[in-house]
Amino acid sequence: MTGDVQIRIESLLDGARRAAGAVAVIDVLRAFTTAAVALANGANRIVMVGDVDEALRLRAAGVGQICMGEVKGHAPETFDFSNSPFELSRADLRGKTVIQRTSAGTQGIVATIAAECRYAAALVTARATARAMLATRHSRITLVAMGLDGGSRTDEDELCALHLRNLLQGRSGDAEAVRRLIRASGEPVKYRHASGRHLHPEDLVIALDVDRYDFAIRVDIEDGRPVAHRDIAPS
Repeated sequence: MTGDVQIRIESLLDGARRAAGAVAVIDVLRAFTTAAVALANGANRIVMVGDVDEALRLRAAGVGQICMGEVKGHAPETFDFSNSPFELSRADLRGKTVIQRTSAGTQGIVATIAAECRYAAALVTARATARAMLATRHSRITLVAMGLDGGSRTDEDELCALHLRNLLQGRSGDAEAVRRLIRASGEPVKYRHASGRHLHPEDLVIALDVDRYDFAIRVDIEDGRPVAHRDIAPS
């Protein structure tokens, strides 16, 4: 079916608003890498929201037990976890519902009002995401590279979109070339000497571990909210 699929690459928050068909919103550093780690560590779902107050209200109402994410790269003091995949990799989230708010990724998910189905994508779930999107049998696929705060393009998200397009079109892609180009770009520099809760060198290592997970992150609308789950499409 790959020859019958129209694939379009969009960028930033405006691109998310335009996205139609089966949509993958891409945030490699770090929202949807972190979301994948959370699901791999036992979270049963992730409620994705646009602002901190909404996240806190949902936690207080018992919709979820854990708030994770960031504002301008730092976790609000009232959140349980930051947007660090390394931090989440050490957390036991079995049976928990997580509420996630970030400055790019979750904003993009919330903005995809024209999408027929949604995926939260990163390099760690690339091949599984392509497989899951093709399994939907939509004739139109949109890949949205969210960039920095949804307002300026970043190499890692644009390259992930190109890598996903290769996979969707039946090519194998070149994961090592993608990693090499991202390492040579500007955004990874801040991770190399990072320390502390908000940023860690291992965040970059995990984010560039292409196909680390064999599941995609499908986002369905439940009770009017975007809710993410693991999605394993047949090979």
